[in-house]
Amino acid sequence: MKEFLRQASQVIPSKRQLDWFNTEFYVFSHFGVNTYTGREWGDGTESPAIFNPVNLDCDQWVAAIKAMGARGLVLTAKHHDGFCLWPSKYTEHCVKNSPWKDGKGDVVREASEACRRAGLKFGVYLSPWDRNSKLYGTDEYNDYYKAQLTELLTGYGELFMVWFDEACGEGPNGRKQEYDFAGYIELIRKYQPNACIFNDHGPDVRWVGNEAGTARFAEWAVMPKELTHRCEVQTGPAPLFGELSLDGIYNTLPDLGALSNIIFSEGLTFCPSEIDMSIRPGWFYHPEEEPHSLERLQNTYITSVGGNAGFHLNIPPNRDGLYDEKDVARMKELGDWIRSTFSNPIPSVWKQDGQDFIVTLESAQPVKYVVLREDIARGQRVEAFSIDDGNWWNIYDGTTIGNKRICPVKTDSGTLRIRIRSTRGEVLMKSIELY
Repeated sequence: MKEFLRQASQVIPSKRQLDWFNTEFYVFSHFGVNTYTGREWGDGTESPAIFNPVNLDCDQWVAAIKAMGARGLVLTAKHHDGFCLWPSKYTEHCVKNSPWKDGKGDVVREASEACRRAGLKFGVYLSPWDRNSKLYGTDEYNDYYKAQLTELLTGYGELFMVWFDEACGEGPNGRKQEYDFAGYIELIRKYQPNACIFNDHGPDVRWVGNEAGTARFAEWAVMPKELTHRCEVQTGPAPLFGELSLDGIYNTLPDLGALSNIIFSEGLTFCPSEIDMSIRPGWFYHPEEEPHSLERLQNTYITSVGGNAGFHLNIPPNRDGLYDEKDVARMKELGDWIRSTFSNPIPSVWKQDGQDFIVTLESAQPVKYVVLREDIARGQRVEAFSIDDGNWWNIYDGTTIGNKRICPVKTDSGTLRIRIRSTRGEVLMKSIELY
C-alpha cells in the first residue's frame, strides 16, 4: 500500500494540461440552425437557408468574454444536426448554402480571428454524432469526420482545445456509429499538439458528470484508468486490483479518485475535470429565457476554478449573431466580482511547520477567502485539510486542494493555520493567498 500511495502521489500532468489549468475559465458558444428553430438538438433536416446572422459580430463576443474575465472561447463548429459553421468542402449542409453573406461567410474564421485580436484562446467543438450525413453508421463516416476535423485543425490557427462528447444516436439511415476516437486523437496530436482534448474519458480533460455547473465534494485529477482509459497510465496496478471490478465506474459518481476506488484500479492516470453549464437554462439561444443569477455563477466559479477543475460557461449568440445584452450585463457583473475579489491578495507570509502551514498577515483585517494551490506539476496529494483562526478555532474543513482551492471563510484574525489532515505524500504547496 505504501508503494502504491507513493506512485499515486507522483502521477503528474502534461504541459498541455498545465496550460489548461492556467486557462481556468473559458466560454462555450452554441450557435447554429438550432438558434433559429428554437430546438436544443436538431434532427439534420433543417434547411441551411434558415441560418442568417445578419449582424454577426464576433468582436462583440470577445469583448464580453474579456470583460467577464474568461480566457478562451470554444465554438460549436458542428452540433448533432450536422450543420457546419464553416464552408466545409465535404458537405452541402453548411454556411456556404445559407443566405448569410451570400454563402461566402465563415463563422469559425470570424470567431478565431476575433479571439486572436483580443488575445483570447480559441477552440472548437465538432460533434461526432451527425444526424444529417448519410455516411453516419458506416465505416466511411469516420473518414468523413476526420476530413472535417482536419479542415478545422489546419485552417484556423492554433487551437487551445478540441472538444467532443460521446453522444451517439441514430443517423438518417437509422444506424448508430462506432467512433474511431483513437484516430481522431491521433489527428489532433499531429496538427495541434498543444491542444487539450476534452472527452468523457480523456485523454486530457474529462466531463465532471453533469451540465448544471455542479462540482463534487472532492475533485481529483488522479483517476483510475478504468474511467479515463484514453489517458497515459502512470502507475502499476493497485494492491487490490482484481479483487473488485471498476468496470461500472462512470463520470457521475461522487467519489472518483478517492482511495476507496483507486485501490482496485489497474493503474492511475492524470485527467482533470471540466465543469460546464450554460448562462441560461438552454444551450442554444431562446429569447424567452433569462440568464442565471450572479450568485449562482459566483458559486460555480468558486467550486470549479476554485475546486481543482475548469469552468466552461456557455454563452449562446442570438439570431442576429450577437450575445444578448442581458447576458453581456451578467457577464460583466461576474467579471467585476472576480476582479474586485481576487486581484489584490492581502499582504501576508506563510511558512511550513510540520504538516501545518502558518500564515501571518502584515496587519489583522477581515479575510473572506483563503486560496490554496498545490504544486500539481509534481502531483496532487492532499486528501483532507482544515483552516484554523489565530485561536486555533476551526473555520473551514476541506478535502482535496489540487491546482486551486478557494475556501470561503469569515475571520479577522492576524494569523491562520492550514492543517493537512490526510495526504498521499509530502505536501508541496505552491502558494497560499488571502483575500
